[in-house]
Amino acid sequence: MSSDASRERGASTVVELKFQYRALLFLAYQSLGFMFGDLTLSPLYVYQSIFSGRLKKVQNEDAIFGAFSLIFWTLSIISLLKYAIIMLSADDNGEGGIVALYSHLCRNAKFCLLPNHQASDEELSTYHKPGSSNRSIPPSPLKRFIEKHKSTKTVLLIFVLLGACMIICVGALMPAISVRSSVEGLKIEAKITNKSMVSLISCVLLIGLFVMQHRGSYKVAFVFPPIIILWLLTIFMIGIYNVIKWNPRVYQALSPYYIYKFFRLTGKDGWTNLGGVFLCVTGTEAMFADLGYYRQTPVRAAFCCVIYPCLVLQYMGQAAFLSKNLSAVPISFYASIPGMAYLIVVFVTTCLTSLVINLVWNQSLIVALAFALFFGAIEILFLSSYCMKILKGSWIPLVLSAVFMVVMYVWHYGSRKKYLFDMLNKVSMRSIITLGPSLGIVRVPGLGLIYTELATGVPASFTHFLTNLPAFYQVVVFVCVKTVPVPCVPHEERYLIGRIGPKSYRLYRCIVRNGYKDVYSHQNDFENDLVMSIAEYIQLEAEGCSGNAEGSVDGRMAVVRTSGKFGTRLRMSESAGFEEGCSISLPGALTVTSSKSPALKKLQAMYEQESPDELNTRRRIQFELLNVIYKDPRVKEELMELVEAKRAGAAYVIGHSHVKAKWNSSFLKRFAINLYSFLRKNCRSPAVGLNIPQISLIKVGMNYHV
Repeated sequence: MSSDASRERGASTVVELKFQYRALLFLAYQSLGFMFGDLTLSPLYVYQSIFSGRLKKVQNEDAIFGAFSLIFWTLSIISLLKYAIIMLSADDNGEGGIVALYSHLCRNAKFCLLPNHQASDEELSTYHKPGSSNRSIPPSPLKRFIEKHKSTKTVLLIFVLLGACMIICVGALMPAISVRSSVEGLKIEAKITNKSMVSLISCVLLIGLFVMQHRGSYKVAFVFPPIIILWLLTIFMIGIYNVIKWNPRVYQALSPYYIYKFFRLTGKDGWTNLGGVFLCVTGTEAMFADLGYYRQTPVRAAFCCVIYPCLVLQYMGQAAFLSKNLSAVPISFYASIPGMAYLIVVFVTTCLTSLVINLVWNQSLIVALAFALFFGAIEILFLSSYCMKILKGSWIPLVLSAVFMVVMYVWHYGSRKKYLFDMLNKVSMRSIITLGPSLGIVRVPGLGLIYTELATGVPASFTHFLTNLPAFYQVVVFVCVKTVPVPCVPHEERYLIGRIGPKSYRLYRCIVRNGYKDVYSHQNDFENDLVMSIAEYIQLEAEGCSGNAEGSVDGRMAVVRTSGKFGTRLRMSESAGFEEGCSISLPGALTVTSSKSPALKKLQAMYEQESPDELNTRRRIQFELLNVIYKDPRVKEELMELVEAKRAGAAYVIGHSHVKAKWNSSFLKRFAINLYSFLRKNCRSPAVGLNIPQISLIKVGMNYHV
């Protein structure tokens, strides 16, 4: 029996390994078409860019071999060592890129300038890597220094925004450059002399590529791999052919000694044209930035086993051909057949990764500095050569990124000032409690959801609303939607539920925590989840177990969806439609009757007839209170009020803010705040971003003088 069981376990292990290998190969296959397009097209223009300008006159075998040696070692150090081996391990729960690195740093140190962090955020399952905990490790001197000085946090943020803006520039410029360089080959093979024809063909191809991208990244990743694989096999075989036919001695150029010979021959002109060498790694950043679509192992395998050897042999083959055909440099790639922004992105990534090494991986400061100095020195050398070409076209990405960075920083600056204003002017709990359970107003049937950016306290917009209209709903929920520095938040950990004031006040708080890659869900699902979560919180609070393992607590707030009894407190049913005011009684459920007057019901019916179909769909979910015995009758009463409020309908109250700078503000601050106000007026409104139905929306005007 034991031998049979062991054989079965062995067979199941073999089947599981086969499945894992197939999944790995499939993801590696997809990554070839999605990540490495720009990188595999670099051979089209690298040698042509190196031997441009004054280097057109310096073309001999030693110069060609030196250029190939530079290409080989740049590709090996930057693409292979830095990105494929080191950077892919600096992922943020499978996500890569500059935002992921900054998120990593904000989770492990207090680098975020927006003061909305809560202790419960650190209890998220995605907050720390499995098996890693930094709580017992003393903070490094670098961490203490950055946390102590606000100016260093601001500099770090600007540095991150610079890298993000440069990525936007790369995305805007690289497709046109790559396609144009590819089509340039037709001028040789198809004997095209009309330059406008090349531009026309490039435009048609670019339009086709962007139309295909609209179909989704999955389909693009499925269509392009055969094309990229065919291209790689072609350049691989061409490289071998050229090495064998033209100059088998080209393998000697793998020695770094030829780099020295290159600069001895070219001098300052060789340093000026170093930017052409760096084009050989253009597109490598995508290996880390787009890591979220795949995993480390498939991407690493695709690059090390396919991309890297194919590119090395192609560059080697071109060098062998050029060493015997020196006049063919301008058309080197095509005749051998029988981009500043990216560099800044790479440099920013190096600096952030060095911080991750020290603050996240808890390596010594010496190791972090060694990483920064080794890779940073190489990148600064390339960057210095690009500075000589700013007036010749490199100014375009700099100007574009400067505009983007001003907009991004002003938006962050204005959002922070607005948040601090809300914090300073929030309503004290003492003043709320002194009003009594009715809050000094008329409480009407319904569920009032008040959106606020505050994670604590009562926003001033609530009292501002009550001052102008002294009536509000019987159940009030303050909803705060915030982004935490993790890629994704599991749905069962997304909602933090708590109570504001005594139970009789019927005031609750819900904090919706999203990761920086999460997409806000449909409002219908949110309403239902919110009611179920509040009902669960009421029960857990009454049972006295909201603080045990079933719910993680942040003061008076709890993650209730982790409770084993979640979803069993209320009965949820779906119907094609219902009449407001009718009583509903199902087996095992208590009857709940709406208290709306006939006039209100008639008016609501008129509004619903004019509303979109999605509103009628949104209102079809009904809740019923289970017919069970409650130890505390007040719990039953509170749950019945919650169900009745949901049946009466929900209204969404959101602030319509107008931000102004104080009269004594400096010119620079006035400019920033006025620009922020302009952006808020002309960008998508929060109601659209939160997917709030217009018929249920109430806007409260608020003036902010910051």
